[in-house]
Amino acid sequence: MSFISGKQLALLQFYILFPLLFSCAPLKSVKESEAKDNAFTETDVKASQRLVGLNFTQAEIDTMYNYLLRNRANYDTMRTFALDYNSQPAIQFNPHPTDFRIPLNQKPLTWEIPESVSLPENINDLAFYSVMELASLVKSKQITSLELTQFFLDRLKKYDPILKTVITLTEKRAIDRANQADKEISSGNYRGPLHGIPYGVKDIIAVKGYKTTWGSEPYKDQVIEETATVVKKLDEAGAVLVAKLTSGALARGDVWFGGKTLSPWDTTQGSSGSSAGSASATAAGLVPFALGTETWGSIVSPSARCGVTGLRPTYGRVSRSGVMTLSWSMDKVGPICRFATDCAVVFETIRGVDEADPMTTEASFNNDWDIPVQELKVGYLDETFEKDTTDSGENGRAALDVFREMGVELKPVKLPDNFPFRTFDIILRAEAGAFFDDFLRSNRDDLMVEQTKRSRVNSLRQSRFIPAVEYLQANRHRSRLIESMYTLMKDYDVVISPQRGGNQTLITNLTGHPAISIPAGFDEKGRPTSIILVGNLYDEASILALANHFQDATDFHNKRPPLLDKPVEAPN
Repeated sequence: MSFISGKQLALLQFYILFPLLFSCAPLKSVKESEAKDNAFTETDVKASQRLVGLNFTQAEIDTMYNYLLRNRANYDTMRTFALDYNSQPAIQFNPHPTDFRIPLNQKPLTWEIPESVSLPENINDLAFYSVMELASLVKSKQITSLELTQFFLDRLKKYDPILKTVITLTEKRAIDRANQADKEISSGNYRGPLHGIPYGVKDIIAVKGYKTTWGSEPYKDQVIEETATVVKKLDEAGAVLVAKLTSGALARGDVWFGGKTLSPWDTTQGSSGSSAGSASATAAGLVPFALGTETWGSIVSPSARCGVTGLRPTYGRVSRSGVMTLSWSMDKVGPICRFATDCAVVFETIRGVDEADPMTTEASFNNDWDIPVQELKVGYLDETFEKDTTDSGENGRAALDVFREMGVELKPVKLPDNFPFRTFDIILRAEAGAFFDDFLRSNRDDLMVEQTKRSRVNSLRQSRFIPAVEYLQANRHRSRLIESMYTLMKDYDVVISPQRGGNQTLITNLTGHPAISIPAGFDEKGRPTSIILVGNLYDEASILALANHFQDATDFHNKRPPLLDKPVEAPN
């Protein structure tokens, strides 16, 4: 695996007080004026080394002092060259172990749209139809795309004052696209199951002509004059974008510049983050599906909190062009839906290689709903399930019994544990610190709503003190983790994990493995709980198939939040 070269390192812009890795070119004497402009003393160097756990002698510091001055001057020089939103570091991360082969044998893939679907007596029930059921209604012309679009726009307007799921309604664009869809369908030009179907996107995904706020006060008026590749692909499929949904500020949590996005199951509780609006709006039937993003739990966590089905694809499966960067080596885009079948349809639409995102990889996706569950090799994290004494843990163990009743042979599995897991956070923080470098140096970070020790902005500030050497060391450990996880997964198609506990979410985000969160019960307060299915690299098909079998055997995903049965009143 390849991570960083000398040239690539410069693009990461890791400003540290005590850098250890830079150019090996012959050192010229530093001019007095240059030293003055970049003033720090040998005493400063001696003190700062404590931040990175080193102890150089005074003689060693004297020897390297001029070199450190030169490094500081180089940082200042580098900062005079602007880096735009799309500038990526020249690094090549991929999740492939040493002997891994990408699956390329793509079989013909078709989607069966049901034919026996009719409009409900209560039109509000339409909000909880699956994408495939809505597709049937649109295709059979029982409802127009325009009518369906207006229906969901009305629901967004009705419930957003309570849930705070919307940053921007894309109403004009939606109406235009819906009218276009109706004309095409009327003329016999039907594009497929997403044709005419409304949806939303997390507001770190750019759409030309609309604000892309990243959920944060400093960027609340930002307009990026491009459209993300995933939205372009959904446009091509005929889908209708109705809203840009809330993201926790700079893709953390459920708090954004307009407040806190809430779960429709319990409006005293946030919807979790950072795909907060995508999960909440889908759960409340404000959109049939939405796109979210994940770096370290931001699809699976809000999906679990809101009782919906969230698919985090393999790293590199879906383009991130036009999407805010948090971590170039960890960010992923995926669908949040009510049903596993819907996730498969949306995933198939948005996946694929994109020249604008060099990390995307061509690989096959052979979805198969008919695969017998008995043929799937399934493991489960037995110790983690047993340790969870909450309602979530009890529901998770009950879900395991459902799988057994379905004929699935479950084998106990233990994830790799001999790794410095908590230190892996520096990978995310260092890469995020590079992307938001100008943001911090301009002091716009002071405008952020959250200023706590656990806030995103504080994490970005800390990133300035991560040495390049330690960033690389963390990635070397990451390579070991990838190999270890690959060895474990060779024996399984799916590994079942509880919603909480253990290092599963961190591990699989570092290694790039796909995962899907599915509802698996309710706690004593009536709030949903979930389990997570983890698959092999590029094998979304297996976790989707097992998730679908589970949803055929249960009805947790069909439940509706009680909020929707009550009169709607906006909070004071």
